[in-house]
Amino acid sequence: MKRLDNFRNIGIMAHVDAGKTTVTERMLYYTGLTHKLGSVDEGNTVMDSDPQEEKRGITISSAAITTYWQLNGNKHQVNIIDTPGHVDFTAEVERSLRVLDGAVAVFCAKSGVQPQSETVWQQANRYNVPRIIMINKMDRQGADFSRVVNEIRDVLHTNAVPVQLPVGAEDDFTGVIDLVTMQAYVWSSDDGKAYSITGIPAHLLEDAWKARVHLLEELSLYDETIFESYTNDPDSVAVEDIYRALRNATLQMQVVPVLAGAAYRNKGVQPLLDAVVRYLPAPADMPQIHAVNPETEADQWLTATEDGPVAALAFKIIADDYAGKLTLVRVYTGTLRPGDTVWNSRTGKHVRISRLMRIMSDKFETADAITAGDIGAVVGLKDVRTGDTLSDPDQPLLLEKISFPEPMLGYAIEAKAAKDMNKLSEALSKLVEEDPTLQVSVDAASGQTILKGMGELHLEVVLERLETNYNVAINKGRPQIAYKELFTKAVQHKEVYAKQNGGAGHYAAIVFELSPREDGQPGLEFVNEVTGGAIPREFIPAVKKGFEEAMKTGALAGYPVQSMKVRLLDGDIHATDSHALDFEHAALTGFRQAAVKAAPNLLEPCMSVEVILPEAYTGAITGDLNRRRGMIKNMEVKANAQHIKAEVPLSELFGYVNTLRSLSSGRAAATVTFQDYQLVPAGIATEVLSKGELLVKA
Repeated sequence: MKRLDNFRNIGIMAHVDAGKTTVTERMLYYTGLTHKLGSVDEGNTVMDSDPQEEKRGITISSAAITTYWQLNGNKHQVNIIDTPGHVDFTAEVERSLRVLDGAVAVFCAKSGVQPQSETVWQQANRYNVPRIIMINKMDRQGADFSRVVNEIRDVLHTNAVPVQLPVGAEDDFTGVIDLVTMQAYVWSSDDGKAYSITGIPAHLLEDAWKARVHLLEELSLYDETIFESYTNDPDSVAVEDIYRALRNATLQMQVVPVLAGAAYRNKGVQPLLDAVVRYLPAPADMPQIHAVNPETEADQWLTATEDGPVAALAFKIIADDYAGKLTLVRVYTGTLRPGDTVWNSRTGKHVRISRLMRIMSDKFETADAITAGDIGAVVGLKDVRTGDTLSDPDQPLLLEKISFPEPMLGYAIEAKAAKDMNKLSEALSKLVEEDPTLQVSVDAASGQTILKGMGELHLEVVLERLETNYNVAINKGRPQIAYKELFTKAVQHKEVYAKQNGGAGHYAAIVFELSPREDGQPGLEFVNEVTGGAIPREFIPAVKKGFEEAMKTGALAGYPVQSMKVRLLDGDIHATDSHALDFEHAALTGFRQAAVKAAPNLLEPCMSVEVILPEAYTGAITGDLNRRRGMIKNMEVKANAQHIKAEVPLSELFGYVNTLRSLSSGRAAATVTFQDYQLVPAGIATEVLSKGELLVKA
């Protein structure tokens, strides 16, 4: 078997508390990498090694680790990334999925599809990541395998097809039925290492045959061999043909295999590892990798091969106390070796590779090379950031970058002690380098440092790290919302930019229309309608660049403009005094004049809130949501609990978790995910604008 066929780069993704980290810990135990079963509750897992993760019992930062699993006599290297399930750390999922080939989506057998389940599923769709599903926690009260499978199909609009059925449920869950081999796997030992392969229990035989028929019918839609065998004699379909057809259908994302288990009770994980190797892609299975020649901007398509020029993507930066700065990379083609020199796509500079490491969660082992298809770490790279491409200097390439959501919440912060100001600046610089969803800026009016992140928990974790890791105590101001502005009226404007300094001058004139975008999409829609060469073609990009820069500061209160359309209608130049930069300036100054007349309105981030609670507390909790300007979208009873879905402005959700605990005696739980930006009601907009944004210390 070729080396590239032996790799599996997979992510474990799910909603918070679905059991991702426990599944990963069991994988490490059964592959022999660890010799003790880690527990999230006890804070002794390999993957959640950060003190903040141990304290909170959740994954905050995606952790990578390498292990090995044998199937049919072949040893496979499995690079696993355990991703966070909390919405505030969704960027960790984003960058992980960008470099992974496949994923295991974990769902709770009781709770089913939860809000962050939908978010990570859509992220995986965006990167075309093939995946398999594990319905975990089959031992939980209220566990219902069939209900969750149907919910996955309906909510996620995916062809989820069981390849296993559970043997029992809740306290009676003992194992799984393999619908390919038609055998039962039953676990008996406490640590889950020992299990027996038996015949299917008589009372489950009919259900198993029905499920197998459904599996074969689905596969026959995509595989001619299965179709012919199944139509001739359903009982004669070869096991190896089913494995092959399932693999192909999974890689093409036509089918998503569904397995069952209870990772905490050590049941169902070994077959999951088999499924990872059987159904998820190796680097050799992936389509050609898209890249761009930075000089010609021509598209290039790369094939994963260990020979030839290297192309790697830096997807994460880690500041390690002992190893120093580590850059995690996925090598797509070629081989990285110590002593190599690579070209950085962002800086245009050459970078020398000194040491390479293999990632073992919070520990690292020296590596001689990182080959195509593999993931590893480079030690001590300077001026390399998340999303940079590292390629052969003789054949420079630019790989697709990683997109991150904008931060929506901020605090004005300062060091409590004046002597720590420089230390704070250095610490923030390191944190921003590690986490692309953190933003640090200085407010022009107040001079205060503004730290922005994805939510309260995200910023709370960052502030605690400043204190514990960097010994900087912080004063923080009231929360700052990432409002935006939106134009509601079309305005035409002529802007003339002219300067004369005794020598060569500067001149640019533009006529444009500023208006809302008809499609409602974010960003700038720029339409060049200049005719007759009134503005030379080489100056048009400068005009567009000026408007893109201008959008960062709106006319209403200086918030970024969510979206707008600009039609460039006409203009004028001077034979000798016009330059590209002059047209950029004309766009900037013209925007400021026109934006005031375009009736800008204030937009606020609105969140999707899902609350799960005992029915007895429904009245109190819906009343509280209404007081927070919430709009109830749906209420249903599911798995003996009330599920409430609502839309609530982010500004009304500060301290919501504590209030929810108080209203429900600690028995309700909420998930908050970003939904969209919506217009702020006039009265509240006036109040927000009159405060000049919340920079006063709380």
